[in-house]
Amino acid sequence: MTKNASLVLGREVKYADEYNPGVLTPISRSLGRTALKFQAPYGFDLWRLYELTFLNRLNIPQGAVGTITVPASSPFIVESKTLKLYLGSFTQTKFSTLDEVQSLIAHDLSKVLETEVKVQLYDLEDKPEAFAVKSLPGQLLDLKSGVTLTDFAYRPELLVRHEGPRVEETLRSNLLRTLCPVTGQPDHAAVMIRYQGVQINHQELFSYLMSLRLHQGFHEQCTELIYSDLKSRLKLDRLEVLCCFTRRGGIDINPVRADAPVSDSEMVRLLRQ
Repeated sequence: MTKNASLVLGREVKYADEYNPGVLTPISRSLGRTALKFQAPYGFDLWRLYELTFLNRLNIPQGAVGTITVPASSPFIVESKTLKLYLGSFTQTKFSTLDEVQSLIAHDLSKVLETEVKVQLYDLEDKPEAFAVKSLPGQLLDLKSGVTLTDFAYRPELLVRHEGPRVEETLRSNLLRTLCPVTGQPDHAAVMIRYQGVQINHQELFSYLMSLRLHQGFHEQCTELIYSDLKSRLKLDRLEVLCCFTRRGGIDINPVRADAPVSDSEMVRLLRQ
């Protein structure tokens, strides 16, 4: 499952405040992909960092925010808690510049995940566009009436391909909720589905997304599951699935999977993030 024998997630650990790349733990992407009928040819995971701090050469604390972009083609993801431990280890470590910190994080993650990881850090006074609060595009699926949810068991069979017009549309929901497969803690997200093909029944799609409410999976795995279910059951011509998970421990995770290339410059930060 991982290069290392044990996971840190779900265990009590000591938080170090001096640079320690050895805590980073990779998890094989194959763990969640073996049962999928379809894998997206394009995609990445965008992680936003909100609580990075370190010392300059004069021992003065510095603060920063930033983004980490990991291609979906990488053989590994990083266990989220070990990333938090790793970033926390910068707290009492001295650096000359923010660029030095940025280069070091990119180097360490690229080595552990065996892929080229892109890192962009910003000073807290920069007001970067990547951290501006915006809204997802598309028609809101969320219902207050019109459908009865009898249970919350994962039910991909709720996705039914109906005869009808071929459309190109973007749909979204604010109500995706899944569970961490290790700790059982809830993960909340907004999801955007952009597709071309025979029109999807909106109520059925909403019911399907709600059936993931008690489903256990890492953020990346849940996004890939939604993509695979939609692609396999609805025979869509073109599909893009983006899940914007709320932050935990100062980091939010935003996996996107698509049939065509997507730029990380198109990603938006939402109100709950």
